[in-house]
Amino acid sequence: MDAELSRKRSGRRDQLSQFYGLQDNQKNDVKSKSPNSGGRRTSVRELTAHNNHNPLDINSPGFDPDMFVNKLVKEGSLSQLMSQEKEIVNQIKGLDSDMQTLVYENYNKFIAATDTIRKMRVDFKSMEEEMDQLAESMSSITQFSNQISEKLRSRRQEVATLSATHSTLQKLECVLELPDRLKESVQDEQYTKAIQYWNKANVSLQYYREMPSFAGIQEDCEQIINDIRHKLELRLEDPSCDPEQLVEAVKLLRQLGNNTEDLINSFLAHQAVKLREHLEQLDKQIKIVKDPTKHLGSDSVVMMDSLEFIDEASAGFVPCLADTATLFYQLFGDVADVELILNEWIEEHLARYLDLVKERLSLDKEERESVILVRALDRFYKKLTAALRAITGLDVAHSILEVVLAVTQACVEYTCVKMEAELRENVLAARQTIAAPSRRLGGSGSTAGGSGSEEPGIGNTNSSGSTSGPGLELMDMVSNLQEQIVESLRNALARLKMFTDPQLTFCGNATFRNRFSRDLIWNSVFLKQFWFIRDTCHKFTGDVTVPPALLLLLSRTCLGLHLSTISYLAKYTQEEFSLPDSPNTSKLTVAMSNTSQLLLERYVQVVSHDLSLLLGKSVEARDWLSTVEPRAVRAVMKRIVDDVNLIDSQVGQLYEEGQKKPRSGESTRRLGGASRARSVFSNYGNLDSSLATNIQKLFSERIDFFTPVKPTKVSVLTLIIKLGLKTLLECVRLKTFSKYGLQQIQVDCHYLQLHLWKFVEDEDIVHHLLDEIMYSAVLRSLQQPPVLMEASVVEVICDKV
Repeated sequence: MDAELSRKRSGRRDQLSQFYGLQDNQKNDVKSKSPNSGGRRTSVRELTAHNNHNPLDINSPGFDPDMFVNKLVKEGSLSQLMSQEKEIVNQIKGLDSDMQTLVYENYNKFIAATDTIRKMRVDFKSMEEEMDQLAESMSSITQFSNQISEKLRSRRQEVATLSATHSTLQKLECVLELPDRLKESVQDEQYTKAIQYWNKANVSLQYYREMPSFAGIQEDCEQIINDIRHKLELRLEDPSCDPEQLVEAVKLLRQLGNNTEDLINSFLAHQAVKLREHLEQLDKQIKIVKDPTKHLGSDSVVMMDSLEFIDEASAGFVPCLADTATLFYQLFGDVADVELILNEWIEEHLARYLDLVKERLSLDKEERESVILVRALDRFYKKLTAALRAITGLDVAHSILEVVLAVTQACVEYTCVKMEAELRENVLAARQTIAAPSRRLGGSGSTAGGSGSEEPGIGNTNSSGSTSGPGLELMDMVSNLQEQIVESLRNALARLKMFTDPQLTFCGNATFRNRFSRDLIWNSVFLKQFWFIRDTCHKFTGDVTVPPALLLLLSRTCLGLHLSTISYLAKYTQEEFSLPDSPNTSKLTVAMSNTSQLLLERYVQVVSHDLSLLLGKSVEARDWLSTVEPRAVRAVMKRIVDDVNLIDSQVGQLYEEGQKKPRSGESTRRLGGASRARSVFSNYGNLDSSLATNIQKLFSERIDFFTPVKPTKVSVLTLIIKLGLKTLLECVRLKTFSKYGLQQIQVDCHYLQLHLWKFVEDEDIVHHLLDEIMYSAVLRSLQQPPVLMEASVVEVICDKV
């Protein structure tokens, strides 16, 4: 007994020690009394001071206050002493405050512990009394239970038999009353209750079916159930049946044992009728938009924009489709392959819906409908995706996205068509500006073909050189055309930028972003537009009616696109649409460069052909044997020089000057080559055959007339002048000249030499060609030896011009 009392007291002591935290303190005291602790818990600094036994350290056990004060008074200043005093006073106050707080807390804990112990004594005393009462009650209950079991043991079998008999009688009563209950339920249209009665009593009927009385009851009940089945099946055939009645019918028919596959087909057929009604309404709206004149005057017809169309579809078809899926899982969720059956049915009807949406939204591809169209696409994608997300195993996200991309592509194609039309209009406007009568060089044309002209119609044969006057600024037209191309593309991209708004739901799809930026924007807009520009410019190279100035303008435009515009717009497109890869425009720029070169070559071909035609007719239309003594340069030569000046002005506006070879002296240019061919022109009769042969070799040095043209002014002019003078040379070789005819050729060549040398890369080309023309005319002169005019006279005649 004493040991038990001692154990209880020890346990209570431990609990109180744990409550007041005395156990931790005792452990700490034990630790502090260890040899390493010095009898109390110390910090590292205190332990160090203890080991050092520094008498000046206030935290050291060997602290000497007198020594500390004397040292402080001796070494410290007044301010240090006052500071030290203030610090010690503050520390004393702090320690005093901590001690008071500790005493107060312990006092409160002791008071609380006293109250707790007092309450525990009262509570434990009442608890012991209640436990004693509970034990007595349980003992009494056990005793009574045993007595009852002993008394009922002999009658237990009788009670079980009576209970079974009562249950059988209740079942028989239910069977006998079943026909009446079924009829009442049918009259009240409580088919669920009727089938519950039937299912409950059907087991008993099957058990007693051999008895005649029960056989009649079963026949009556089966007839009523068949009537109920027929009415429920009629619900599946009625399109106006509400969903609640439809669900009830399917559930009850399944309980009656109808074939599940037939019920699935009937249910889906019922829902398909509703979906077709919604689809017919949408199709009707599309027909109204396509041809609104057929539906004018009809009050029942309301034309919807694309956003209203999507709202109509989202409020009709989409909820009906989602409700069908929900009801289907609710009714046939336990059927095998239920997902496959439902998904095939949904995909079949959804495909038609997606086609209608794509067709309707594609009709609103014009620019004024873009904002509404983008909102409609976003609403279509968001609502349909959300409605079908809950359907297990249905993956139509790709099909929905394809509709968005198809509608977007329709907008892109319309935008491209519009840009192409704008380009055609701009090129046509440039062509009309170039060909405008106010831009024609009428003065030179009238002079060349005016009254008294020796070459009738020559002035009207030049279809190129006089197509634009000196007031026409081709460079401004090139700049305007380039700016129109840039502005047209930027406007198109700005319109299509609406499809990349981060707030749009479908823009969060990475597949859409990649295909839109790469396939639609880059390939179908950017590259397609510039390839169209290339192809459009290519067509002008085969058009014989195109003004040469337009060829020159387009050539310089393509060169500008090649040099800077394509790279600028490519970078702009990449930044605006975050293209996944850096755009590669090398193939496009090379194509533009080749197109520019082709147009420039075509320009040279057309202009040189017109000049050659003018020079050829000027030689062929004149009777060189009856020519009078020359007193002036022929008008056609003036026309040639004016046209070359005009060509120089046109090309100079668009292309750089280019490099020229160092020119000869002034005397060589002014004398018209007399220093090189005086013996040919003035002293022909004194020439022997060998000297004439050497001179012929000199003027027959090979000149390449088909060198590639470079995008510089001197290169273009050199090639045109070479081809023109080559034509003049060949025409002169086919004629025979009298004395004055030869002298007229001499005057014309000198005039051409005075003016044409400054346009070419190497002035010796002009000198050689003109000397060869003159040499050919000398050989074909009827008067031998030929008589040429004095150089001074030739200069006087040429200076009069």
